[in-house]
Amino acid sequence: MTLTSLVFKSMKKNVKHYYLYFFALIFSVTLCFSFITLQYNPTVLEALRKSGTATAGFDTATFVLYFIVTFFVLYANQLFMKRRSKEIGLYQLIGMTKGLIFRLLVIENVVLFTLAVGIGMLLGFLTSRFFAMILMKLILNNAIVSLSFSMTAFSKSIIIFALILMVVIVQIFIMIRRASLISLFNATKKSDERIKKFSAFHMVMGILGLFLIAYGYYDSTRLFSIEGGTTNNIFYNMLIILGSTILGSYLFFRFSVALMMNLIRKSKKGHLKITDVLGVTTIMHRMKGNANSLTLITVLTGLAVGIMTLSYISYYSADVNARQSSPFDYILLNNQGIEFLDQLIMEGIEYEKETFHISEVIMNMSELFKDQMDGENNTFNINNDATLAVVSLSDYQKVNPKATLKDGETIITSYVNVLSKILPLESNKEVTVKTNDNAYKLFIKEVNEEEFFLSIFASDGAPVLIVTDELFKEIQKVQTTDISSQIGINLVNQEDKETAEKIFKDLSEKRKVELEYEHILKHKSYEEYYNENLTMNGITIFITGFLGLAFLLTTGSILYFKQMGEAEDERESYTILRKIGFSNGDLMRGVYVKQMFNFGMPLVIGLLHSYFAVQSGWWLFGTEMATPMLIIIILYVAMYTVFCILSVLHYKKVIKEAL
Repeated sequence: MTLTSLVFKSMKKNVKHYYLYFFALIFSVTLCFSFITLQYNPTVLEALRKSGTATAGFDTATFVLYFIVTFFVLYANQLFMKRRSKEIGLYQLIGMTKGLIFRLLVIENVVLFTLAVGIGMLLGFLTSRFFAMILMKLILNNAIVSLSFSMTAFSKSIIIFALILMVVIVQIFIMIRRASLISLFNATKKSDERIKKFSAFHMVMGILGLFLIAYGYYDSTRLFSIEGGTTNNIFYNMLIILGSTILGSYLFFRFSVALMMNLIRKSKKGHLKITDVLGVTTIMHRMKGNANSLTLITVLTGLAVGIMTLSYISYYSADVNARQSSPFDYILLNNQGIEFLDQLIMEGIEYEKETFHISEVIMNMSELFKDQMDGENNTFNINNDATLAVVSLSDYQKVNPKATLKDGETIITSYVNVLSKILPLESNKEVTVKTNDNAYKLFIKEVNEEEFFLSIFASDGAPVLIVTDELFKEIQKVQTTDISSQIGINLVNQEDKETAEKIFKDLSEKRKVELEYEHILKHKSYEEYYNENLTMNGITIFITGFLGLAFLLTTGSILYFKQMGEAEDERESYTILRKIGFSNGDLMRGVYVKQMFNFGMPLVIGLLHSYFAVQSGWWLFGTEMATPMLIIIILYVAMYTVFCILSVLHYKKVIKEAL
């Protein structure tokens, strides 16, 4: 028999193992080629031409995708080789050398890769248009996307998968070279680590794992807090949180789960049901034995969900962020471009306008944050003078009619930047503000952080002071400012937006305001800010979403592959249990418990990791956390549920065939 005929006979015989590996290869090629082809689609290139950051983002994401695909293929190949270990051992028993076996496996992989790359590239080419349409929708681009084949994408993909094939061949060579005949026949019985009897040491390590995870979660809630001095070195604390959660996750799967299962088993006092035998006991040993892979899956799940959630928070908050930059539909500064109002009238466009007069004062910021900076561990040193915008009470009442002030009082508003989360402002304290000639003592009556009505004056995050009309006039006499007025304009009918936008853009040169140091300011409309935010964040959420999908399918597939392997390992046990009288339903109840733990535990721990990671600093990316995170979690739970159902169906098939 020739080597070629032996290869094809072997592939035919091992089709039940090959289809898993073949799926992994096709999935990897499809995902990779689709993403690369999308980048060279003419419509997408035209849409992203103006954004150098988008190009850099796609390049970075491509390398991350290469890593994910390589990891997935290597892991799938390792599981596949493990399932075929007895076959390889038999080859050696009948006299085949390791070199000949290696050549046989290499030919098999070359054939598989050739077929998988061909099918995967075809599927990737067809799906690239679908992903391109999603991208264009996210960035609000209505251009028609057509299928476009790119030789650059084709050649890049061929090179990448040729390199992955070489790595797989090296992996097979190392596995064949190191494996002994006995180890090949026992390979399917081995987990990631050798299982030992549960001892007091294991119990202590299990408790330590729970403690490390809890500590990581607790410390993440104080990451940007002044309390406890966690702001002394944010990077250092981030490393501690990351290290404690990863190590805690490993110890959790290696020891904590076994500890909990032991406690459950002992509580039964020897009266074990079939569910306990097939569920609790199996979970205890499998979780402990596969701690490495489960920890990796948990960390990847937490990372993917966290990154996707933060990206979606930015995209979800595009409207609010645009309103902070332009609280009104249109804004005119210092009456520049006042012709805009005349042209709106000429076009018959109804509008409402509010005019705000603005001055500025100087304040030592340490007075605002005095209470927060009194702690022993605080390292903030905010002693610099800052220039703050000042608005009169009568103007402020246009947006807050109920506001009142007495002489010597002030209201602080529009303090919405990142620092507001770390150093929140408090009312009922006295501060000193200065002009060129005078100083004034003001008592802070109230703080309205969310109220935003100025544009560039508060968009940098500095608070705005509201003072009485008399004090404002006095400040205005002695203090000069580049921006002395702001006219806010809102359209009555949003149907007029298209015409108003065109007029506003046509008057862009007349709306320019010259500031100090030859700096020219030209304020944009709310719609322009909103579209810019959606474009920038749309590209980000698409890239992170695509990578998140890759992480999701990779981790879910790995769990699914492992469960299929475990089902085959337990086939003999099911046969024995069936022979002594247990029904399919009895055995399946244990399987349900086991699958809920195998898929649910890494998912739940991963989601908890991502929740506390996002919760510690989500406000850096937007204004709403609950909805974006809930949507991402539902997506991940749904996909994991699909993999779990597939695993249950495979177990059902194995149990049915047990007799």
